[in-house]
Amino acid sequence: MIRFILFASVGLLVGAFALAQERNGLDVQKARTAHVSGRAKRIYYTHPWDLSRLPDYKPQQIVSGTIREWGSNYFADSNLNEYWETEFHKSQPDIKFDVHMRTALEAAPALATGVADLAACRLFTFSDEELYERAFNHEPLRILIATGSYDVPGWSPALAIVTNKGNPISRLTIQQLDGIFGAARSGGYQGTTWHPEAGRTAAGNIRTWGQLGLTGKWKYAPIHVYGLNLEYGMARDFQQMVFQGGDKWTESLQEYANYAGPDGTLKIAAEQLMLDLSKDPYGIGYSGAMFLTPQTKMLAIAEKPGAPFVPLTIENVQNRTYPMLLEVYFYLDRVPGQPVDPKLKEFLRFVLSRQGQEAITRDGKYLPLTREAVEEQLKKLE
Repeated sequence: MIRFILFASVGLLVGAFALAQERNGLDVQKARTAHVSGRAKRIYYTHPWDLSRLPDYKPQQIVSGTIREWGSNYFADSNLNEYWETEFHKSQPDIKFDVHMRTALEAAPALATGVADLAACRLFTFSDEELYERAFNHEPLRILIATGSYDVPGWSPALAIVTNKGNPISRLTIQQLDGIFGAARSGGYQGTTWHPEAGRTAAGNIRTWGQLGLTGKWKYAPIHVYGLNLEYGMARDFQQMVFQGGDKWTESLQEYANYAGPDGTLKIAAEQLMLDLSKDPYGIGYSGAMFLTPQTKMLAIAEKPGAPFVPLTIENVQNRTYPMLLEVYFYLDRVPGQPVDPKLKEFLRFVLSRQGQEAITRDGKYLPLTREAVEEQLKKLE
């Protein structure tokens, strides 16, 4: 009888916990919408970035017509898109904007079906690229328009590699992260092209802390790996950066997903990951700087063996030296060898100008581009 009561009590506790974590997709989406709208107009950064080296916007030609924008809601939910339109109209008053920015998931389909001129999102996925290429038989033109945030949830925050503060490790290379988080693979996809050179054998696996040079009690201790579930965009971003487009993870990966709390608020997967990592000295995961706890720390990362180890700071994200930053883009259709639609070229030149990047700093969430990044993107428009 005592055992029955005990099991019944445990069952009630588990049931109560399950009710407190609402996993229904539509309920999670509702909580997410409320969560994002609460941050959209807020200014997180007031850093006076020096943008004097960026080119001023000077029209190459006066254009007219309508620019149809689809994709990421983060541009339209915030003030950024409005700032761009208002400032652009000072030089190009005959341009109209038709904005459908509800979700990045619409970006590729809208571009592939011809209803969008500009599609705003992070990197296209394999399926996005394949959809577009099957529709047009050439690659889309991708223009980098902003660096992701340092620590603003939703606005493409940089990936932080985190451990418990009790762990003596302080820095890792991307290659070591591959060994920790990844598994043997035959290659990886960049866009829709398969690259066998991205493969590696199981000899590259790192499964104990001793393999990273730790000694004493750490030498034979297993590495506990924490990450987001593999349907989430940040997991795909991690694969591109660390696995060179491969998608085989360590068999011990502990996955996390968003859920809605009993009050309807969003419980963020990356935050739950950090809370669990706070209690596990043998754990390592990727999350965001905004979710750090007093028991966790971020590691400095080197792009390759022999390269400098760069800590995750807002300055190192903005100057683009931190290897695991995220980016946001406009995708557009251009037939190879043909010029970019003049009205799109003028608008993109504006976005990449000092005035366009100043609008990013005014909005206070994404980070403005460096001169080197801007120059590289402007070449793509010629």
